[in-house]
Amino acid sequence: MSDRAKKLGLFSLIALVISSSIGAGIFGISSDLASGASPGPALVAWAIVGVGILMLSLSFNNLLLKKPELNGIFSYAEDGFGKFGGFISGWGYWLSAWLGNVAFATMLMSTLSYFFPVFGNGQNIPSIIGASILMWLLTFIVNRGVEEAAVINTVVTLFKLIPIFLFIVVGIIAFKVDIFTAHFWGTVSTNFTMADVFTQVKSCMMVMMWVFVGVEGASMLSSRAEKKSDAGKATVFGLLGLLAIYMLASIIPYGLMTQTELTNLQTPSMAYIFEDVVGPWGAAFINVGLIISILGSWLSWTMLPAETTLLMAKAKLLPSIFGKVNKAGSPTFSLVLTAGLTQLFIFTFLFTDKAYNFAYSLCTAAILICYLFVGLYQFKLSYQNRNQAGEVKQMVIGFIAAVFQIWAILASGISYTLLVFIAYIPGIIFFIMARKENKEKKLLTRNELVFASLIVIGTIYVITQLVIGNITV
Repeated sequence: MSDRAKKLGLFSLIALVISSSIGAGIFGISSDLASGASPGPALVAWAIVGVGILMLSLSFNNLLLKKPELNGIFSYAEDGFGKFGGFISGWGYWLSAWLGNVAFATMLMSTLSYFFPVFGNGQNIPSIIGASILMWLLTFIVNRGVEEAAVINTVVTLFKLIPIFLFIVVGIIAFKVDIFTAHFWGTVSTNFTMADVFTQVKSCMMVMMWVFVGVEGASMLSSRAEKKSDAGKATVFGLLGLLAIYMLASIIPYGLMTQTELTNLQTPSMAYIFEDVVGPWGAAFINVGLIISILGSWLSWTMLPAETTLLMAKAKLLPSIFGKVNKAGSPTFSLVLTAGLTQLFIFTFLFTDKAYNFAYSLCTAAILICYLFVGLYQFKLSYQNRNQAGEVKQMVIGFIAAVFQIWAILASGISYTLLVFIAYIPGIIFFIMARKENKEKKLLTRNELVFASLIVIGTIYVITQLVIGNITV
């Protein structure tokens, strides 16, 4: 078979971009958005996020073509901003990956409670036991070297997309304009008021960014295009397709239930909205699809954090023990460490009423840091080559991507980023250990010490705020 035969055409590539990006978040997005925004502000937020994510994806696509030798998202930060920048990005990506698994665990147990009431709201003792057993089982499977087969990917994609498309079609048919427009802007005067609408827009940021976590993987798929010109097209059309699906799945429910009703729905809200429209079979249909989808995603995301630390160890950003593999080629230490930390966070089911929201908020806050480095590196690389054709355009793309990530971090709540800083402390210790192991003269350079100190200060501040009750989880 020729190399060209192995490549993908534009339509196939667009389909891959869409299917690889849609995860569990879309199944709960309706109630998450409704808890802070009316339909009008939610639409404004989607427009802003759409532009920001498109600029990020175009940055990934450009870097993929110009720096094909770089391996892993953290390598962009390392190449552009040094070893410590690479560590900050890589550690954040690792944190995001396994915190995403905590969110998967929460939603899975909540979904299973529809069929097995013993799991309650998905945050009780049986849920913790069930999630823990499944998490360690997946870790064991990955450690044995059993990787995701193409057939599993296909099955998961079908069970993920069919319920979503059916939900959208039925939702359009059952849509009631009077419910949708009753409190369109959600302001006291019911008219557009900048301050009120902007507050609601900010409340959408974390959940909207959560559903796009993993978009970097979709961008990497563009390397499999038949023609280089298809790479950028697939990224743009794929992202527009994703945006359309996410908007429809999250906005249509505003015309099926009131905002208050949507806010009070159990997770996953899509199942209970569908049940309200078509009857009990609707919830069962959505929930079965979601369970299979989560299991497939959870398997891949069990491999992802271990693979990240393995690459970081090879780049000498972490001690060599993170890079040691067993006979099956799996990084056992990284897998066990990641599973242990995931286990600790699974216990948060008992301490917060919104474990799912807490987990995906931390996951998103962590990856926003990685995405910021990508935008900054895109800008820096294009600025250095600004005299070459097309580089000014790429520089603008990188600038918008970076500014959007900064705004997303601030708009979604800086407290989540500060909470993530706590998990950076042991990472910095590992980074210093790697320096010692490689017999480098300085454990931290002056600039690295400054940034490490800022992380420590942020950690002390957020812990203080937690203790006095100004920040709750």
